[in-house]
This record gives sequence, C-alpha cells and structure tokens, in this order.
Amino acid sequence: MFAALIILPLIGAAVTWLIPFDRMRPKILALFAFAHFGITIRMLIVTPPESPGGWFHLDALGKIVLLSTSVLFLTCAVYSIGYLYYRRERSNRMLCVWLLVCLSAASMVTITHHLGLMWVALETTTISMAPLIYFNRNARSIEATWKYLLICSVGVALALIGLYFLAYATIVARVEPSLLLDDLIRDAGKLSSGWVHAAFVFLLVGFGTKMGLAPLHTWKPDSYGEAPGLVGALLAGGLVNLAFLALVRVYQVCIATKEIAFFQNALVVMGLVSMVFAAIFMARQTDFKRMLAYSSVEHVGIMAVALGLGGTAIFGALFHVLANGLTKGVLFLSSGNIHRSYNSKNTDHVRGALRRLPWSGGLFMAGFIAITGSPPFAPFISEFTIISSAFIQGRMLVGAIFLVALTFIFIGMALTVLPMLMGDVPPESETTSYRDTIWTVGPPLALLLVVFLLGVWIPGPLMTLLRDGSALLEVPR
Repeated sequence: MFAALIILPLIGAAVTWLIPFDRMRPKILALFAFAHFGITIRMLIVTPPESPGGWFHLDALGKIVLLSTSVLFLTCAVYSIGYLYYRRERSNRMLCVWLLVCLSAASMVTITHHLGLMWVALETTTISMAPLIYFNRNARSIEATWKYLLICSVGVALALIGLYFLAYATIVARVEPSLLLDDLIRDAGKLSSGWVHAAFVFLLVGFGTKMGLAPLHTWKPDSYGEAPGLVGALLAGGLVNLAFLALVRVYQVCIATKEIAFFQNALVVMGLVSMVFAAIFMARQTDFKRMLAYSSVEHVGIMAVALGLGGTAIFGALFHVLANGLTKGVLFLSSGNIHRSYNSKNTDHVRGALRRLPWSGGLFMAGFIAITGSPPFAPFISEFTIISSAFIQGRMLVGAIFLVALTFIFIGMALTVLPMLMGDVPPESETTSYRDTIWTVGPPLALLLVVFLLGVWIPGPLMTLLRDGSALLEVPR
C-alpha cells in the first residue's frame, strides 16, 4: 500500500509524458489524482502495518497532512481541465508530468519515518515545483523560479547539515547511528546536548525556509505571484504543510530529549515575526496574488506559534493544517480565474470582479472572509483554539501580539480585496475570452463547502485523528 501511494503518481507522470495530445493530459492527471485519493482514503480507514525496518509508517500526523495534500491535489487536478483549456497557447506536458512527480514525493514525506528519506522527498518537491512556477515563461517567472530554487535549496541544505549533526549526536552518545524517528526518540535521553542543540537550530532554519517563515520568506511573493493559480494553491496549501510536518518530526525528537523549551520559544518568536511581517507588507498591496503570498507567511506563522505554545494549541495547529490548506485552494484557484479574465493581477486594473465574474468573485470574497479567521469557517475554529490556549497558559504578550497582527492583516487584506471585487468594471478593462465554467468554478466551490462544513461540524473520525495527532506531541510534565 505504501508503494502504491508513491509509485502510482510516477506511473501517471510517465503516461502523461507519452500522450501527445494536450487536451488529454489534464484528464489523465485528474484520473490519477482520483486514484491517489482513493488509496489515501483506504489507508486512513485501514492503516497498513509499519514496514520492515520502520522506514515507512503512517501515524496520525502523517495522515492529517496526507489527507490535506491528496484533497487539494485532486481539486487542482480537476481544475486544470478547465484552466488549461484557456492556456492552449503552450504545451501542458511539463506541467502535468511535474505535478504528478511532486505528488509522489509529497506522499513519501507523509509516510516515511526516516529523516534522511524525508529530506530527499522534500528536496524532490522543491525541484519538481520549479518548472511549474516557470510555466508562463516570461522574465518575471524565470526570476521567481531562480529565487525559489536558490532560497529553498539553501534552506533544505541547512536542514541536511542539521540532520548530519543529529546523526553525529548518536555517534557521540555511542548508540546505534540512525536517522529513524523511532530510534532517535528511543535514544534521545543519551544524545549529546550540544550537538542536539546545533541540529535543532539548523533544522528549524532549514525547514522554516521551506515553510516560508519570516525573515526566510523572501521567495514566496515572487513565486506565488508568477505561478499559475493551481500551482500557487499547491505551494501555499500543500508544500507548506509538508515542511510543517518536517518541523513536527523535529519537535517529536525535541520532546524526547527534554530540550523542548528552547525549540518552543524559537517557534513562537519566528511565528510572531512572520505574522508581523505579513501585517506590514500586506498593507496597500496592489498585486492580489502577492497579497496571498503574504497571507501564507501569516498562516505559517500561526502554525509555528501554535506548535511553540503546545497544549491545546497543538490541536489548533493540526486543524489549521487542513483549514488553511483548503482555504488557500479556494483563494488561489478563484484568483487564477480573475487573473485570466482581466489579464492582470494589479488591483488598479481589476475592479468590479463580482460583476464580471459573479462565481469566481464570490468565491474569492468568501475565501477572504474564511482566511481572515471569520466564522463560520474552519480557520476561525483553529485560530480561536490557538489564541485561547495562549491566554489560558498566561502568555498574555504572545496572545496580544497575535490578535493585533490578525487585526492589521484583516484591514490590509480588506483594502486590497474589497475594491477589486466591488463597483463597476472599468471601461478601459481588457476584454478576454475567459468565462467561468463548471471546471474552473466547481473545484474551488467544493473546497469552500468543505471549509464551511468543518467550521460548523468536525466529523467524528477526523476529530479522533486530530486528537491522536495531538497526543503524539504532548510534552510530559
């Protein structure tokens, strides 16, 4: 079952490469996405046993990220059928192939308990996303691609150094050298404290760069702004969660070594800095896709703060993995529709989107309300859980900065979103061939309904999964 999760998308990549017809490839992409989603649901219901040697094991934490990734990828794959119909001026072969390669690598991140293999899979997702960011093939997209590759690769390289330090800590402690998560947790009490601290610093910086925590976020605005909407959705709602899972694995080792306070404090500081950066740079943002990039910086900050707080905030962090990932899908896919209709991302040119595109404009408006933590959507539940946990723990300053940042972010986003959606379409606005269809509106609408449902009712199996994941991250007192 583990092999099917990884190999099936690679088979799909080979098939899409061989198919000579552009119109057929998105449908093949969607077909393999459905198959991957089916395997994912099967594994959630009947969890396969741990592989021999312990390299592959799907625990509750992996299940949450795998579910979020598979749902988002399926939605983007179905959306690609309508989106690529309007992008017939260029071949979609590389887009479809690398999307499936990325899905295979992302699946490996969620199921492996070997930190070295997890690093390889994360680096594969970095490489496979680069051709997708360059899809538009212009000067700005190639600049964004190189910035993405350079900064993320440096970050992942720093994480590799952290893994070397962690492995060397086992040698200094004279235990069996290993990067298996279970072995590290078992022998954590014997590991050299100095080498463990050094490893944690490099791993936090490395995986924090991949997540886009400020001030390591500088690749995000360009990459999100220049990538197609479906690629932006996968970057903001998929790859971010994979990097967060990598940080969570480090967190598990921290708990076992009793060095958790250092790591928690660093997470809280970096998380709050990310939220403050987002609040500053989101103000008066004229490129609505770059605005979504800063929103992503905000939300990775929220997850980092929650992980650093611990306690009930852990539940909020894990629920936010789902809530933020799915909501970002709504925003990026609907923003891609608006971009296609106006042939512009600049809010000076994009006005009256609700009149020109009632469906896409309405979805973007609803996504804005949801992502800013407003009820009755899922992000409200996760953010309220995190904020209340901060005040219950007596972390008044953390809670206050959190709330102030959220307030300014809401105002900043509203100043961009409301003018582009309201009012009349400018007479000089370019007329394009784009029209909303079931293929381009249906996928983000389905995601929005899920985000709304999770805001009013969390199904029992999902609640159990979130609680099981939280239990794995409990700090002993």
